[in-house]
Amino acid sequence: MTQQTLLRGIFWAVLVLFLSWDYWQSPPVDLRFEAPLIAAGSGQAIQGGHCSMPSGK
Repeated sequence: MTQQTLLRGIFWAVLVLFLSWDYWQSPPVDLRFEAPLIAAGSGQAIQGGHCSMPSGK
């Protein structure tokens, strides 16, 4: 096994471990609370984004 193959294998193993850990540690996404994608740019108010908060708060 060459060093490049070993490094490639380590990279993919670490990536899969990280994604698995992130999946199990993150709270589930509530799709009913999210704004629909089709509403992007329609002027419909969305919540949760720091850029949608008024300044000064």
